[in-house]
Amino acid sequence: MDVSETWEHLVQDGGSIVYVIIDGMGGLTDPRKGGTELQIAHTPNLDRIARGSSCGLLEVVGPGITPGSGPGHLALFGYDPLTYTPGRGVFSALGIDFALNQGDVAARVSFATLDREGRVVDRRAGRIDTETNRRLCKKIREAVKLDYEGLFFLETVSEHRAVVVLRGKNLGSRLRDTEPPRTGAHPLEPLGLDEDSKRTASIVRSFVDQARDILSDQERANMILLRGFDTYAPLPSLESRFGLRGVCIAEYPMYRGIGRLLGMRIESPPADIEASFRALSAIYGKKYDFFYLHIKEADSSGEDGDFERKVKVIERIDRLLPMVMELEPDVLVVTADHSTPVCMRSHSWHPVPLMIHSRVARVDEVDTFDEYACMRGSLGIRPGLHLMGLALAHAGRFMKYGA
Repeated sequence: MDVSETWEHLVQDGGSIVYVIIDGMGGLTDPRKGGTELQIAHTPNLDRIARGSSCGLLEVVGPGITPGSGPGHLALFGYDPLTYTPGRGVFSALGIDFALNQGDVAARVSFATLDREGRVVDRRAGRIDTETNRRLCKKIREAVKLDYEGLFFLETVSEHRAVVVLRGKNLGSRLRDTEPPRTGAHPLEPLGLDEDSKRTASIVRSFVDQARDILSDQERANMILLRGFDTYAPLPSLESRFGLRGVCIAEYPMYRGIGRLLGMRIESPPADIEASFRALSAIYGKKYDFFYLHIKEADSSGEDGDFERKVKVIERIDRLLPMVMELEPDVLVVTADHSTPVCMRSHSWHPVPLMIHSRVARVDEVDTFDEYACMRGSLGIRPGLHLMGLALAHAGRFMKYGA
C-alpha cells in the first residue's frame, strides 16, 4: 500500500512549501578533483541554509534502485512509484501540452547515432538542437505509413527528445523498450507482453523500421530509440490528496508533464535557470501554497560526463537561492530526484542529499550541503516517499493523529 494513504486524512490548511529540485545533483568522489561535484562547488548559500535546517539523505525509490525521473519525482511528491507507474511517454506528451485521450499509448523517443554495424554509439545523437529535432520529426511524419485503423503522432520535446503517440482501439502498452541498456549494443526489437501489446508492438516495429530508413542520410541522428511506453490514465491530484494548490516551474517539458499529471498549474517555460527563480518570485503567494521549481542542467552535465559544467551549474543555483529565501516560505526543501555521478554518466542508486528549512525544523550539526555531510544529518537515510509527509508536517499541515 502507498504509505502516504495512511496519513492523507490528517491533512489540514497550513503554510507554504517550496521544492527546489536540482535534477541529478548527487555525485561520487572524483579522486582527481578531491570530492564530489557538490563538494567542489562554491556554495555559501546552500551551506548557510543547511546550517539552519534538518538534513539527511533520501533513497528516492528504494535501496539499490536507480530511479527514472518519473518514479523519482512521484516519490518526492508522495506518490508510491510502485503503485503509481505512468511511463515516460505520458510525462513527455503532457509536458508539451499534447492533448492525450484516455487510452492513448505514448512513448519517449530519443534520436540516436548508430555505427555502420547498427550499434548505438550515442543515445543522444550529440544532443542535436531542438530545431533539427523539429525538422526530422516533420520528415518522419510526412513519410511514415502505418497500417492500422488509428492515428499516429510524432512531436518534438526538446533537443534529442521527442514523443510518439498511438491512438486507436485495442492498443496495449506493455511493451519492451527499443532503447538498449548500454551503448555499443544494437537497438532492441519492440516486444508486446500481452495480446493487445503484441498488436501495438507490430505497429511500433513498422514505425521504427521506416524511421531508420528515412534517417539513413543523417550523420548523427540516424535512428530513433523508444522507451517508457504507457497508456494515459489520470492520477489523483496533489490538491485532492494533500490539499495543496500547486504550481510547476520547469524549463524541460517532461517535468511540466509531471506537474500537469498531478494537477499543478504550469508556468510558461523559463528561458534559463535565472528566469526560473524570477518566475518563482513573481508567482509566489498568488493563491498557491506548493511551488515546484525544477532545474535540469546538473543532470545533463552528469550524463555528459562534464564535471566542471556540473560544478558551475550548482554554483549558479547557489547564487540565486537568496531569491527564494527572500520569499520566506514556511518550508523550503532542497533535494534531487536521483543522483547522476559524472564518473558514471548516468542516473544512479546513490541516496541524494536533502535539507528541510523551516522555523520548526530541528537544526542539526550539518554545516555544509553535500552528500557526505548530509550522512550526519538528523533525518538520516529515509525513503523518498517520506518527504511529502515531512514537508506537510513542517508547514503545519497535519492534524494530531489519534486521541
